[in-house]
Amino acid sequence: MRTSPARKIAPPRFIPARPQKRGASLRWLRWSVILGVWGGLAAAVVVLVLLWDLPRPEDALLHTRRPITTLAAADGRVFATSGDLYGEVLRLSAMPAHLPAAFLAVEDRRFRQHFGLDVIGLLRAAWANLAEGRVVQGGSTLTQQLAKNLFLTPERSMRRKGQEALLALWLESRFSKDQLLEIYLNRVYLGGGAYGVDAAARLYFGVPARRLAPWQSAMLAGLPKAPSRLNPRANPDAAIARALEVLRDMVETGALTAAEARLAQEQIDLPSASGRDTGWFADWVQDDLAERFPGNADLTLRTTLDLRLQGIAEQRLEAMLAGPGAAARVGQAAFLAMDATTGAVRVMVGGRSYARSPFNRAVQARRQPGSAFKPVVFLAALERGLGPDDTVSDGALRGRWSPGNGGWRSHGAISLEDALAHSVNTAAVRVLAAGGGARVAAAVAARLGLPGPFPNDATMALGTGEASLMELTGMIAAICNGGMQAPAFGIASAEAGRRSLTLARPGAERAMAPEHAASLRRMLAAAVDHGTGRAAAITGGETIGKTGTTQGFRDAWFIGCSRGLAAGVWMGNDDATPMEGVTGGALPARLFRDVMENAR
Repeated sequence: MRTSPARKIAPPRFIPARPQKRGASLRWLRWSVILGVWGGLAAAVVVLVLLWDLPRPEDALLHTRRPITTLAAADGRVFATSGDLYGEVLRLSAMPAHLPAAFLAVEDRRFRQHFGLDVIGLLRAAWANLAEGRVVQGGSTLTQQLAKNLFLTPERSMRRKGQEALLALWLESRFSKDQLLEIYLNRVYLGGGAYGVDAAARLYFGVPARRLAPWQSAMLAGLPKAPSRLNPRANPDAAIARALEVLRDMVETGALTAAEARLAQEQIDLPSASGRDTGWFADWVQDDLAERFPGNADLTLRTTLDLRLQGIAEQRLEAMLAGPGAAARVGQAAFLAMDATTGAVRVMVGGRSYARSPFNRAVQARRQPGSAFKPVVFLAALERGLGPDDTVSDGALRGRWSPGNGGWRSHGAISLEDALAHSVNTAAVRVLAAGGGARVAAAVAARLGLPGPFPNDATMALGTGEASLMELTGMIAAICNGGMQAPAFGIASAEAGRRSLTLARPGAERAMAPEHAASLRRMLAAAVDHGTGRAAAITGGETIGKTGTTQGFRDAWFIGCSRGLAAGVWMGNDDATPMEGVTGGALPARLFRDVMENAR
C-alpha cells in the first residue's frame, strides 16, 4: 500500500502588531486628568458656595418661638392669637397611628426607603410636570421639607434647593427615621400660628393630638401644602376638600380601609366659625405692642371689642353693599363704634373682607370729610359768642366762588341750627368767617383730634381737608359726652403669664365747654329729626348725627351718637371713583341705624 508523502505544514506567518501612537495615548491620559481635576474643583466650589451661609444645624434645632399674644373680647371670648403656638411634644408612640400615616401618605410615601433624597420621586415628578407642561408635582421628601422648615428661608432658588439637599443628608445621617418623623410632626407649620400637630389639634378642633380622629388627622396632613389658605379657620370648605384627598391617599397606601375612610368622611364636623372678621381690630390693637409691653413674655389682652355687635355690623355692612350699594356702584365701606365717654372701641369693620384686603379703612384711610366736618366750623362760631338761634344768610356768596346748596331753597336768613341740620353750604362759609376763619377752625379741629391737613381758605367750611373715620367718630364722641376728648383705645387689661400689667392711657382733656357741647347736640339732633340725617333716626332714645358728601359723590359719611355709643360710617371706592348719587344721608345713615338699633 503506497503511502503518500507527509505534507509539510508551513509555520504561520507572524504579522507584527502595528505600534500605537504613544503621543495620542498620553494626550488622552492628560485630558482625563485635567478634566478630573477641574471637575473636582468645580464640585468643591459648588459645595463651598452652598455651605458659605448655611446655618449650623445644631443651632437651628435649638429653635426659640415668638411670644404668643392672645386677644379676648370684652366678654372674655378669645377671638385671635398671634405668635408661635406650640403644643405638647409627642413621641410617635403617643400619637394615634393614623396621624403619622396621614402625613406620610400625602407628603412622602417612600419616606422609609430613601436616604433623604428620593431619586424615584424626583423622576416621577419631573415626568408628570413635563407631561402637563407646568409644575403639578414636587419631588421634595419629608426630610427635605424638615430641613427647609428648620433651617432655611422660603426663598425659591437652585442654591436654596442645593442647601436643602445637603441638610437633608445631614439629618438622615444624624437621626433615625422615627426621630425625623417625630421632629417633623412636632415642628411643622400648620397655619394660624400653630407649629406641630398638638398645637394645631388644639387650635382647630379643641382636642390634643393624642385624641385626634382619622378625619382630623387627614385635615392636618393636608395643611403643609398651603397652611394659610387651607386651614379650617381661614377656609373650612377648602380644608374639607383637602382632607378628602388625604383620606383617598391613605386608602391607596393601606393606612385606612375604604370602609374606614368612608366612616371618617361621614364624621367630618368642623366647629362653627365665629363669623367675626376681627382682623382689622386685632391689627390695630397690636400695632405698638413691642413698645408698650417690651420683653418676650406671652401676653393675654382683654380688649374692648363687642363680638355680638361686631358680627351685626359686618352682616349689615355686607348686605348693604351687596344690595343697594352694588346698584349705586359702592365698592367699600367702614364702620366704627366706640363708647362715647371712655373711647373704648366696641366695633371696627375696616372694609368688606379682611382676607381680601387687610387695609383698615376705619383707621388708615384719610379722605375728604365733606359736611361731616361742619360741627368744627360751628363750634368755632359758638366760641365767638353765637348761638343756635342766631341767624345767617343762606343766599349765594358774592365773588368768584359760591358753592351750591344742593336741593336747598334759599330762605334769605336761617338759624345756625337749621344751617347745620340741613347742611347749607353757603351758610357754613359765612359761619366759618364769623368764627374767625380757617386758622381758628383748624385750631379747634386739632383740639378735637383732627390734625388735618386743612386748606387755609373758605373751602375748609365744606370739609375739603383730610380726616379718618376714627378721628371723626372721636369728634362726635366729644360732642356727645359733654365736651371731653375720648381717645380711642382697644385694650382694657393685659397680663403677662399671671402678672397683671399697667396700661398707660392718655388722660381725657376738655375739648369744648359743656354749654357749647349742649348747643351742638341740639343742632345735630335737629339734623336727625328733620334735617339731612333723618334716615339715621332710632326709635327709643335721642340720636344726634351729621352727614357728609364730597364732590362728585366720591365719599359719603354719617357720624352720630346714640345709646351711649359714638359711631361713624364711610362709603366709597378705594380708587375714588364716583358713586351714583350716594349721599351721607342715604346709605351711610341707614347703615348707622341698622347697626345701632342693636346696641344695648
